[in-house]
Amino acid sequence: MAGTCSFRSIVRAPPPPRGLARRAVPVRCCSAAPGGASTSKLVMEVKERLEREHPGLPTGRSGRDDDDMILWFLKDRKFAVDEAVSKLTKAIKWRQDFRVSELSEESVKGLYQTGKAYVHSSFDIYGRPVLVVVAAKHFPYKQDQLENEKLCAFLVEKALSKLPMGTDNILGIFDLRGFRVENGDLQFLKFLIDVFYYYYPKRLGQVLFMDAPFVFQPMWQLVKPLLKQYASLVRFCDAETVRKEYFTEETVPPDFRC
Repeated sequence: MAGTCSFRSIVRAPPPPRGLARRAVPVRCCSAAPGGASTSKLVMEVKERLEREHPGLPTGRSGRDDDDMILWFLKDRKFAVDEAVSKLTKAIKWRQDFRVSELSEESVKGLYQTGKAYVHSSFDIYGRPVLVVVAAKHFPYKQDQLENEKLCAFLVEKALSKLPMGTDNILGIFDLRGFRVENGDLQFLKFLIDVFYYYYPKRLGQVLFMDAPFVFQPMWQLVKPLLKQYASLVRFCDAETVRKEYFTEETVPPDFRC
């Protein structure tokens, strides 16, 4: 498609080096963070502040005393304790209010069965779980916004639960074949940006916009400024590129095969 080819050149970020996704990241250690403080001490400092300043936040997995989550947000904020506390508070409150821990395939069954989004059964060649969104099956004026957001959160959680040891992030693929104006949803895309910036920082390793038609360009022009520096994660490409550069013949999603 001529329109697709010309639009694809707008943004093209290269795939990550093969060794990047497999680099092990220690969770609990005493290595030095910027400024000479050990990571374990910084984790404890954040944990104590959350307990003192926000005692009502839940504890346990993905709660205010979850060492893994605290360290991840510290790394995201370059070990700035105040920023990590602020971002963690926002994320944990969102998880609590949104009842993320209660989401299940049954609770999102209505939209899940449409096939509009799913977690692929295989990893990409970099060992990352793959979250696929089929844009042509998204109808914002017919589908409830909150239910769409719940499906999104459920699938992100599902993808992250599949992370193998040494892999930190997932691959997102927007299948834009057949995309039309009525599939555009700026409100949902803003929610998606918030999800990966505030609640799951640095968990999205790359985003592929596959076979984007020219009609998608106005939507991209609206979304790109909202992404700021994270726009570099986006790559426009065709299905053949996805098949050859991100999967083997055995692991490529069935819908992407010739």
